[in-house]
Amino acid sequence: MASNESDSVPTSTTTHTPDPSRRDFLHTAAASAAVFAFDHGAASPFLLKDDRAAVLAQVATQHDATLAMLREWIALPSIAAENLNYPQGPEHMAKLARDAGFQHVEVVPTAGKGGVFATLDAGAPTWLAIYMMYDVKQYDPSEWSSPPLEGRLVDRPGVGKVLVGRGATNSKGPQAACLAALNAFKAANAKLPVNLVLICEGEEEIGSPNFRQIAFKPEVQAALSKCIGIIIPLGNQDLDGSVQVNLGAKGIVELELVSSGEKWGRGPKLDVHSSLAAQVDSPAWHLVQALNTLVKPDGHTPAVAGFFDKVRPLTSAQRRILATSIPRKSEASAKKSLGVEHWIANESWHDSLLRLVSQPTINIEGLVGGYTGPGGKTILPNRAVAKIDMRLVPDMTAAGTLALLKAHLRKHGFGDIAVNMTGGYDPTETPADSKLVKAMIATYSKSGIEPLLWPRLAGSWPGATFTAPPLKLPAGPFGLGHGGGAHAPNEYWVIEPANSKVAGMDGAARSFVEFFYALA
Repeated sequence: MASNESDSVPTSTTTHTPDPSRRDFLHTAAASAAVFAFDHGAASPFLLKDDRAAVLAQVATQHDATLAMLREWIALPSIAAENLNYPQGPEHMAKLARDAGFQHVEVVPTAGKGGVFATLDAGAPTWLAIYMMYDVKQYDPSEWSSPPLEGRLVDRPGVGKVLVGRGATNSKGPQAACLAALNAFKAANAKLPVNLVLICEGEEEIGSPNFRQIAFKPEVQAALSKCIGIIIPLGNQDLDGSVQVNLGAKGIVELELVSSGEKWGRGPKLDVHSSLAAQVDSPAWHLVQALNTLVKPDGHTPAVAGFFDKVRPLTSAQRRILATSIPRKSEASAKKSLGVEHWIANESWHDSLLRLVSQPTINIEGLVGGYTGPGGKTILPNRAVAKIDMRLVPDMTAAGTLALLKAHLRKHGFGDIAVNMTGGYDPTETPADSKLVKAMIATYSKSGIEPLLWPRLAGSWPGATFTAPPLKLPAGPFGLGHGGGAHAPNEYWVIEPANSKVAGMDGAARSFVEFFYALA
């Protein structure tokens, strides 16, 4: 979790000051050159009028409307773990798609929370897919310095004017920037240079357990199969303005381990007085002992038998990328941002980054058992739960790793502990020479940024749905802009940056406009 930083006094006005960033792609020349693109399956060529100057101008014109759209979205949190705001969440996502100009929009039901599928056919020869999530993580208002659903504008020292709210950076802010770009095309009465397929879900924050039901609905799969790749809108800039292009992401398994006296056959079936710990077994200690077998004595290296068997070592090409990119990363900035002073085993910055990219993990997200309120309550609880996530690298799979964990617990005498997988997916990989990645690099370079290539994002998203057969699409995050505090209190998205090298909301929207043209 990111550290809980306090915000300053809210700004008292919403008057927009133009984003000073060089990355705002302000064009002084209103070029209107005609560009021909030939679709070999069509009877006539697609004629594209380059209206980008008019489109980019509309981004600034619609700044206040974009901000209002984002605030309205943040005020409607869809939280799958709490069954909150369904079906309102997918219905609102569908409305945003219609407003942005998608001609075909439908809510796709699943065994869980429904998704949204939409298409925008501009008659272009190139199709691009966009992945969005409309769900967010849980929140505790008492931990926030401003209401988590208000979308308040505050001045954050060293960062700029930011919008604070649950989902601000993960991922409604970046997604709103992408939608703002489409709204700018619509307002300018300009034709998009690419066709779009939009696929959205509302269960990303619980591991996307039903996402394949959306992606592989026949008409959705058919639309995706026409695309040259798929992006997930994200604010990819650090506070120094740098950008990282990730060529993959780790996979994940999310699960609960539940120790109960009833299933164990030992300990109480109901909570009992703690004095009875002298004669009654404890399901909570039983869980703690089970957890202790999952890692080695160093406290972090997975100890599950076979856990590393499928781990593919970094290739020579990936090591070359790291050798070039690691020296450009700031260790001091990373430590300050994370609120840490040491890396595992006091490793060097270089070695810690190698581990971050290449190593799978077993992490305890949370432990719950017995009484956790004010004061003491002398009980021996009958049940204890651990929330676990396991991050995966190629060639690990979510199903295979789950099976290893279950076998490990049985082998060590903990077969009674229930293993409830709540979601997960495999890791992703995308070639650096794909048209998608080349267009990302070209767009960032046009803004004056030399992006860092990076082998693998340490976080996870269900991109394997697209990169694996049968679709086998290039996939990855794209977008300028910056946000912080994902999953934490005081999550924020930068609207007007303090550093001119960082894109604000308008600059982030313009990056999508330029990306669409780069792909075309």
